[in-house]
Formats: sequence, C-alpha cells, structure tokens
Amino acid sequence: MFSLKSKIFALTISITVIASGFSVWHNLRIQQTMLQRFAVQNGQILGETVRNSIASAMAEGKSSRVYTILKKISDEPAIERVRIFDLHGRIILSSHAEEIGDLVGAPELLAFRANRFDLEWSNKDDLLHSALIPIANSPACYSCHDSGQEILGILDVHISLKEVEGLLAKARWGTLFSSTVMLVVLVLAIGAFLLIFIDKPVRKLVDAMNQVEQGNFDQARTSIHSSEEMFLLSRKFNSMVERLKNLIENTVKHEREMAAANHKLAHHDEINSMNRAMEERLQEIEHLNLTLEERIEEIEEANYKIADLASDLEGKNIRLERAVSRLAALNKMGIALNSTMDLDKLFELLIRQTMEPLKARIGYILLLDKPSWSLRVAGAVGIPAPVDSGRRIPLQSGGVTHWVIENSQPLLLSSMTEAREFSRISQLGFSRETVICAPLVIKEEVIGTITMANKTDESCFGTTDLELLSTIAAQASVAIKNARLYEEQERTYLSTVQALVSAIEANDSYTRGHSDRVTRYSILLAHKMNLPTETLRRLEQAAILHDIGKIGIDLSLLHKEEHLSEEDLVDLRKHPQIGVKILEPIHFLQDILEIIEQHHERVDGKGYPRGLKGNQLLIEAKILAVADSFDAMTSKRPYRQPLSVDAALKEIGAHAGSQFDPEVARTFIDMCLQSEPSP
Repeated sequence: MFSLKSKIFALTISITVIASGFSVWHNLRIQQTMLQRFAVQNGQILGETVRNSIASAMAEGKSSRVYTILKKISDEPAIERVRIFDLHGRIILSSHAEEIGDLVGAPELLAFRANRFDLEWSNKDDLLHSALIPIANSPACYSCHDSGQEILGILDVHISLKEVEGLLAKARWGTLFSSTVMLVVLVLAIGAFLLIFIDKPVRKLVDAMNQVEQGNFDQARTSIHSSEEMFLLSRKFNSMVERLKNLIENTVKHEREMAAANHKLAHHDEINSMNRAMEERLQEIEHLNLTLEERIEEIEEANYKIADLASDLEGKNIRLERAVSRLAALNKMGIALNSTMDLDKLFELLIRQTMEPLKARIGYILLLDKPSWSLRVAGAVGIPAPVDSGRRIPLQSGGVTHWVIENSQPLLLSSMTEAREFSRISQLGFSRETVICAPLVIKEEVIGTITMANKTDESCFGTTDLELLSTIAAQASVAIKNARLYEEQERTYLSTVQALVSAIEANDSYTRGHSDRVTRYSILLAHKMNLPTETLRRLEQAAILHDIGKIGIDLSLLHKEEHLSEEDLVDLRKHPQIGVKILEPIHFLQDILEIIEQHHERVDGKGYPRGLKGNQLLIEAKILAVADSFDAMTSKRPYRQPLSVDAALKEIGAHAGSQFDPEVARTFIDMCLQSEPSP
C-alpha cells in the first residue's frame, strides 16, 4: 500500500498539473481570441476607410483614382491584396490587375450572401483575414449607375496575419515555459513541505509508539514543534502515555488488594454471611420480577387498545381521503366544464373527467329525443366497437336508461348477474358487469343520462360512487344548459349579421347571392385540402361576413359603372377594416376578424389593407381570396360582363404565386375541373 505522504504528494501534484494545464489552455484561448478580434477590428476599420476613400473619389467623378487607391493600399506589408467584386462574384477592380474579370473564391461569395463580413482562411504558409464591405449606391452615383441598384459592389480586403501569428507563437512558448517552471517550483516546494512538516513528525510519533509497546513509558515522550497541529498531537500523545502508565499501575495495585481479600474470604463465617445476603437479594429480585410481569401485562393491554384506536383512525382517514378525493374531482370537473362551450368537446370532457374518479372502464352520454322517443349518442369512451356520435338508439322498456328516464332517479347495479330484470348486453355492443346511471335534468325535465360501466379494478360500484355520479350529473346538466344557450345566442348573432349581409346584397342585383356562393366555394375548397373541422367553421363564418364592411361604403360607389378613380379605390378598399370594426363587439367572432381583414391581401405583398404577404397570411384568408375572386370574375358587374368558368380559372392560374397562394390556386383549379361549380 502507498503511504499517506505519497498519496498527499500525488494528489497535490495532480491538482497542480490540472490547474496549470487549464490556465495555459485558457491563456492560449484568450490570445487566439485577441488575434481574431484584432483582425476583425482592423479589417473593418481599414475596409471602412478604403470604402470612404472610394466613395469620395466616385462622388467627385474621379473613378480613375479608385485603382490608384487600391494599389497604394496593397503596397502596405500587412495588406495582401484589395479588390472589388459584384453581387455575382466577378472581380470589377483589383490591386492585381491580372485578376480583373475573374471570379472570387466561393467562401468569400457565400460569406457575403450569408451576411458575414469577416472571413479567416489560409493561403499556403500565410494566415489571411478577409474583410467584406458592401459599397452602397447613393444619389451621387446615380449619374453612372442605375438608381434601382442597391449595392454597387463588395470591397474585399485581404489582411496578412503572418506577423501577428508569429508574435502569438512566441507568446505561447513563453506561457508554456513559465507554466513549466512554476510547476517544477511547486513540486519541489510541496515535496519539501511534506518531508519537513509531515514525514519527520510522523516518524517521531512512530518511534514513541514502539517504546510504548516495549513498556518504556518514560522514553516514549515526544516533543514536536513543526506546526500547531503536530504540537497538539504530540501533547495529546504524551498525555495518553501518562494515563496509560497510571492505569497499569492502578491495575497492579487492585490485583494485589483482590488477592488479599480472597484470602480473608476463606473464613467460613464470612462465607455464610455472604450467602444469606445473597438469598435476600434473590428474594428481592423475584419480587421485582413479579411486579415487572404485572406491568408488562398492563402495557400489553394498553397496546391492544392503542392498536384498536389506530385501526379506527386509519378507517376514518381512508374515508376522509376518499371524501377529499371526490371533492377534488368535483372541483376539477367544475373547472373543466366551464372551460368550453362546444357541446361535442363538453360531452367528451365530461365523460373522461367522470371516468377518472370512479375508475370506470366505459362511459357514455345518451340524450333523449322526445318526438321520436329515441336516444342519441352524444359521446362514448372505452366502448370496444367504435360508436359514431349522433347514432340513434330506440328507447326500450327494460333497459337501464329507460328506467332512469322513467323514474327520474339514479340507478346502481352493483352486479348485473343479480339484476335479472336488466339485459347484461348493452345496445352499444358490450357486456356490462357493474353499472351506475344518473339522469341529466334541466328545469325538472330529463334530457338524457350519463352512464359508467365496468370498473378498471374489476370491483363493483357502490352507493358512494352513485352519489358522486349524481352530483356530477347535476353539474353537467347546468353546463349543457349553458352550452346550449351559448350556441343559440351564437346562432342568433350570426343570423342577425347574415341578415345584414343579405340586406346589403339585396340592394345590388349584381352582387345578390355573392356571399352564399363564396361560402360554398370556400367550404368545398377547404374540404378538398383536408383542413380540420375548426378551420372549416371559421372559414364558413368569415365567408358569410367577408363583405359586411360594405355597409360603410357609399352605394353610388358600389353601383358606379365608370372607371374608378384613385380616390374611389381608396374608399372601396376600406371595407375589410370597416367590417372588422363592425364585428369587433361580437365576442364569438373574434377569431374570424383577421380572416376578413386579409381576404384582399396578396401573397406578393401588393394587396390591401396592410400589404401582408406569404406566410403572414392565414390559410383561411388565402382560400377566401381565391373563392371571392372566382365569383367576382364569373358574376355580372355594372362595368363588365361575366367571364366564363374556363377564363376565370386561367386568370387564377396566371396569378398563382403573385395574387394567390400557388397551392390553394392549384387545388381550386383541380376541384373545378373535376366538378365545375355553378355560379
């Protein structure tokens, strides 16, 4: 095994080497970073200076001086070359006349196109830094260059870093040498420290311990003053030796006294006296044992009582935990039910949130249709065979749902084998083992039922489960009522606004039915593109209301047969924003306002009112733009006759990628060719 000295020495040297290595590495990285920053800053400053000189010469009309400027700069030792190339990479002007007309290297051209204006690269044995400075067009240059050209060229300055790299190499060697010297000094210092302050005192202590083993306590004294810790250790060791010496002397003395006592105990009387005393002590011990047994019995009885109390407390805790769990489930249910007004989502959310606390494997909601005396599946989860939402089931006597609706009371069937008056197989196509069902009641009228079947842990539903389901059913009834009122209010709002649109179109025989046709085209196109249901809903509402803003446009302008002036176009193009302001107060239409505002935008950014383009436009707005334009082209207007469907489709194809989204336009054309839409 290695000695403590060797381990400490190895650990210290390892830490020192790692720290020194990291310091050297860090210094080298800093030096390299300083070189790069020096090159970047010098390159930018030099490039800006050259560009300003070139700009001044060009502004004075002395273009011939540009080559002289480049030549003078390239004569500097640190400048390898200076040249100017165009946006395509062709060299326009250079301090090396032979390369004029050639192409610059791909790295420099790619760096500029990626908006990188600094580039470092190697040329044979030399490290070069390239600074790329764009020369922008300015009014002073319009006499010689096209004013539409933003950049006249790119100034490329090659700076040699060979001398700086040499200085950096010397600095590296200096850093390595100084770190090595420092490491050697540290190793020598640590070795000397270990020998003087650790190894020598430890050897003294070992020699003193050897003297203790041989019984030479007087010679086992130590005197170490190399450090405060070693001095304390030496003092404690001396104290320990002194105590050990005293203990040994006392032990010898006691052994002598015991020998004398044993000699005295040889006397018979003394032995009898001791025996009697021992008997008395034994009797006392027996009495204490009896008393102890009585106390143990009392403790055991108390333990039994404590166990009973703990069992009762555990049962109460379990019941309390169940009550808290059910209250938490009801609170979670209330929050979830208030989070949506969409009936389909509400039904699915209600079923899933109910199945969780009840640990049910299957759950479903059936709504009562009184005119046909049948049940409609509003939602179902966990049923093995898929069940379509909206499926009709006849309401038959003898069924669980029929009993609940007839009696307006919840029903608990813990085991279907014992409930022989009810069928074990549900009309939804699964076998029922245990069932609970509660009515959904609105204004004392049963509108349906919520049913949970078959627990996940194979146990049976109980009365507490039925109470929880009844409470959830009461909450669900209120939520369903609110959702229905919200849908009715939404339909009322939409019908009112749609009536306004119809009133606008009724005043103009040319646009009568325009919104209905645009809506039909938009929905067909959205279906063709396989867009989600929520997108279809927004698109339908936006298509119906997209021209609501024309309420704020003068009728004479809408019916004008002459050519529209610039002022007329400005007024007419306000109708998307007017429509947004009209619909802003209606809460449920907030998610279609942006579609209505964008339906006259173009993918190339030349539309109105905001000039949006490309991915800034919603997919619904792109679809609405195509449908609106197609109906406008194929409908009669005061100022022109309608185009044929083929001509309108050609126009849409011709403007795909500029006015219309290419994918939307192509899909619309394919749809029309497969089934020509009727105007």
